[in-house]
Amino acid sequence: MLRGEMVTKPHSISISGLRGWGQIAFDAFGALTHVVEGMHHEIARRPRILGTPRLAATRGVTGLVYRSIRGSTRALAIAYDGAIRQFDNGAAIESPPPAVVAARAALNGIVGDHLVATHNPLAVTMCLRREGRALVLEPGALAKAVPGARRHAVVLVHGLCMADVGWARHGHDHGAALARDLDCTVTYLHYNSGLHISTNGRTLAGILDALVRAWPVPLERLTIIAHSMGGLVTRSACHHARCTGSSWVERLGEIVFLGTPHLGAPLARGVHWANHALGASPYTAALALLGRVWSAGAADLRQGYLVDEDWSGRDPADPKLPTPTPVPLPDGVRCYAIAGCRERTGRLLGDGLVTVRSALGDASEPRRSLAIPDGRRWVATGVDHFGLLERGDVYDRVRAWLACP
Repeated sequence: MLRGEMVTKPHSISISGLRGWGQIAFDAFGALTHVVEGMHHEIARRPRILGTPRLAATRGVTGLVYRSIRGSTRALAIAYDGAIRQFDNGAAIESPPPAVVAARAALNGIVGDHLVATHNPLAVTMCLRREGRALVLEPGALAKAVPGARRHAVVLVHGLCMADVGWARHGHDHGAALARDLDCTVTYLHYNSGLHISTNGRTLAGILDALVRAWPVPLERLTIIAHSMGGLVTRSACHHARCTGSSWVERLGEIVFLGTPHLGAPLARGVHWANHALGASPYTAALALLGRVWSAGAADLRQGYLVDEDWSGRDPADPKLPTPTPVPLPDGVRCYAIAGCRERTGRLLGDGLVTVRSALGDASEPRRSLAIPDGRRWVATGVDHFGLLERGDVYDRVRAWLACP
C-alpha cells in the first residue's frame, strides 16, 4: 500500500527537517575534515607532482588534532540530534512552500543516496503528487483527492535535482495546460533523483501499477511526459514492467521525452574525467574525494544507465565507463522526443546539458539507437535545458502530438 507522508498544519516548522539539515551539515564538515587531512598528509611527505597518492591519516600531534576535530564533530552531531528529537513527533508538513520543496529536491539530487543510507529525514520518498500533496493510491482516497478524474491520465516526471513544483515556470506548467486543453487528469511524480536510475525505475513501475489499479474510473490511456533524467527513469520503469509482466504498461499510450540524455550527458562525463585527473597528483588527490560525493543518480547520467547490471559491483570512480545495456523503447507505445538547441548551429552542444543526438536517441551503434520516427521528434532552437519546460512552441508540439496520437 502506497501512502503519502503524515501531515500537520500547513507551513508549520518541520522538526524532522531541522534534524535532517543539521545531520547533513555535520556530515559535510566531517567529509571536509577528511579531505583537508588527506591534503595535509600528502604535502607533508613532499612527493613528486605526478607521484603515487598515499592518502592516509596524519600522525603525531597533527593526527591528534584531526582526531579531536572528528570526535568533537561526532559528539556535537549526537547532541544536536538528541536535542531536536525531543520535539520531533514524526509529522511532516502537508504543503511546504515550493522553495522548501525545491531545496530539498536539489539536495537529494546531489547526495540522495547518502541521505537514504544515513536515514536522513530529508530523503525524498517517491510518490505521485497533485496540488502539492502526496496521493494515497487507494480507490477511496484517490477518488476524493482527484475529483472528476478522466479516463486519460498524464504523469509528469521531473529530472535531476528537480521536484514536482519545478514544472511551473514563469507562469506556465505543461501539466496544468494539458489538463486545461485536453480531456485528461494530470499528476506529478516526486522522487529522490540521487538514487540509481534503475532503483527509481523499479519503484516507479510499482507506483504506476498501483495508480492504474486505484484510478477512480476505468483508465483507458496513460501518458508520461518526462524531462531530462525523468525520461531515463521512465524507460527503466517500462523495462522493469516488461521483465515482471506488470499490466500497467498495457495502458501506456505515449511517452514524451523532453531533453532526455538517452546516450548520456557530456557534462556528467566531463565532471567524471576532471575528478579522475585530480587523482593523478598526490597534491590534488584528496580533492578527488569530493567527486565521490556526487550521487549514484548523477553518476548514472554519464552514460545513461538504466539497469542494475550497468553499475552493480563497479567502482563509480573507475575511469573506464562501461557501455550501457541496450534497452529498447517499449513495444506498442508511441514515443516522442524533443531536443533543445541553444543556437541554430549548436547541435553538438544542444541545450547546454544534453546534446541533440543524445536527446533524440541517435546512437552510432544500431542496437543503442532508439529509432524514433522523424514525425515524432523535433528540435527546439534558441532554448536551453530548462527552457524546454516553459517554451510555448514546445508545449504546442506536445499538445498536438497528444491530441492526435
